[in-house]
Amino acid sequence: MGSWVLLLPLLTAVAQAQVCSVDNTFFEVQENTKPSEPLVDINIPEGQQVTLGPSSTPFAFRIQGSQLFLNVTPDYEENTILQAHLECRRGDTVVTQLRVFVSVLDVNDNPPVFPFEVKVERVPEDTKVNSTVIPEEELEAQDRDKDNVLFYTLQEVTPGAKSFFSLVGANRPALRLDRPLDFDKWPEMTFQLLVRDTREENVVPSHTDNATLVLEVQPADRRPPWFLPCIYSDNYVCVHAEYHGAIPTGHKLLGPLILQPGPIYAVDGDRGINQRIIYSFLGGNEEGNFVINADSGNLTMTRSIPSPKTFIFLVKGEQADHASYSVTKVRVEARNASGSLPHFPWSLYRGTVALGSGVGVAVKDAAVPSQLLRIRAQDPEFPDLNSAITYKITNNSNFRMNGETVLTATPLALAGIFYAEVQANNTVTSGTASTVIEIQVSEQEPTTPTGSPGTGGVTGGIDQPGGSHAEDQRFSQAEMGALGGVLGGLLLLALLALLILIHKHYGPKLPCCSGKALEPSGFDNKAFLPDDEANWAPAPSPAPSPAPDCTLPTDPPASPFPAPPAPPSPPRPGRVPESPATARDGGGPEGVRSILTKERRPERGYKAVWFGEDIGAEADVVVLNTPASEADGAGDSGSEGSGDEDADADLGGGPHDDAPSADSTYM
Repeated sequence: MGSWVLLLPLLTAVAQAQVCSVDNTFFEVQENTKPSEPLVDINIPEGQQVTLGPSSTPFAFRIQGSQLFLNVTPDYEENTILQAHLECRRGDTVVTQLRVFVSVLDVNDNPPVFPFEVKVERVPEDTKVNSTVIPEEELEAQDRDKDNVLFYTLQEVTPGAKSFFSLVGANRPALRLDRPLDFDKWPEMTFQLLVRDTREENVVPSHTDNATLVLEVQPADRRPPWFLPCIYSDNYVCVHAEYHGAIPTGHKLLGPLILQPGPIYAVDGDRGINQRIIYSFLGGNEEGNFVINADSGNLTMTRSIPSPKTFIFLVKGEQADHASYSVTKVRVEARNASGSLPHFPWSLYRGTVALGSGVGVAVKDAAVPSQLLRIRAQDPEFPDLNSAITYKITNNSNFRMNGETVLTATPLALAGIFYAEVQANNTVTSGTASTVIEIQVSEQEPTTPTGSPGTGGVTGGIDQPGGSHAEDQRFSQAEMGALGGVLGGLLLLALLALLILIHKHYGPKLPCCSGKALEPSGFDNKAFLPDDEANWAPAPSPAPSPAPDCTLPTDPPASPFPAPPAPPSPPRPGRVPESPATARDGGGPEGVRSILTKERRPERGYKAVWFGEDIGAEADVVVLNTPASEADGAGDSGSEGSGDEDADADLGGGPHDDAPSADSTYM
């Protein structure tokens, strides 16, 4: 026995050496990956061959020499298990059969897909809250990755729609109603349904898909008919007003009664359904004096009412499908109409018509020339009698009434303003009222009536589609000319004001604009030049100064306030300030011209030195105290002097600066 145990490994090795064998028969491979290495090495005995048997997965494996390779990229969604059937043959005889299995592991490589892109669902308006509107089976997405768990999200596209619907759960896409629907406010709501195959969005890999949900709210018949107008109304109830009216006694009105606050009219409270309303009497019309139209609700009389009386009717408005109805009350009062008078809303009407208009031309409204002037009176107590009111002009033969419009009765040859009284007569109550029309006949393009005179036609005064453009003009040529003259005068006044302002601010700085050359400012006294330059020759006659430059000054305007007087400075030898006085005729000091720079004295005077005609004669030194007005003028003109004159002014006065004030002093 012990010898057999020792021989067993030897016998096994001999047996393996005579048959095909592999080290491993089961492998795991992730989908979408193709190993480049062989799956397994096959031990092949000498004299045998290995082939793939018929039960192998088609095209999945191949044998190269003694190695088994994976021939395809595995896909879990196609095959979860791949099988390699190995047959070892010696000639045509199969010696050994081996099976190698490859398990394909699932990988999240497929996105979830909704079975629709846009889904339209009709939801009744009266659907109960917390009920499922769309089941889960109709909204869930499909994922080829079988092990994935899908997560759903509902996003609103219509603002505010999220408060009406929600999903049952994150993994259950059933749609649930959360609050009552309202067709009038929310007839349609749109949502975006999203699905993701991972819990978190930032996980890799993660796949999503989306679809659109359109929910159309179908109106439900939940509201009865509403009689309009409503005193109070919301989305569910209407408190309607009662109808009331008045009729004259002893008269039968042919048309429908005019009621307040309006005619009998009802609509379906469910506007989405909008059923037709049928009207009928429920009570109050036992005598049969009135009849109501079943389709329109108009109330008409069948006979006259002989004496004053009040009628109370109950009117029923029912839907055509007889699903619901409403009832309202109508009060009609029969009163004596003998004292009822018509009333004009305006005491004066204004119209216009073109000069030269023929007979039958309609008068236009002065406020709106493109419209006809209409004169309309109303009966305040019996509106139904407004149609029985007639109109006529009582005091002007140039115009006549045609219903509510005014027509020309004769050709208009004179321009001017005409007044006419219009009388309104109620043929039922015999009440009368009057008003005044102011008609302006102006020089506008005359219009030729198309109707024959005397027929009452007003087509000549009505704007035809192919009429001339002149008929639509609101202003005549004379009026436009007057307007142009007024505008021209305003423009002239504006230019004059501008010139005055320019002269006020820049006049003193524009002496050149007067066209006159400036006079010479004085003579140079060569006797007072330094010793090395003085020659004591007679002074030549002054040459006229060249014309000044007309360029506007660039300096800012001078201040309107006078500058404070400069304090006197000690005199400098050899220079004497010039005089500001202008040249004058005469033999005295007042008749000679200043040759030195002017300087304003503290006591508002001037100091100057003059010489006679003979240079060799004795010099006369004169101190003049000019009046304030002349001194100011001289100071202003002196401010325009050259820089040399300003420098001379800074040198100070002479020994007579402090002399007492006098008209003139000679030294």
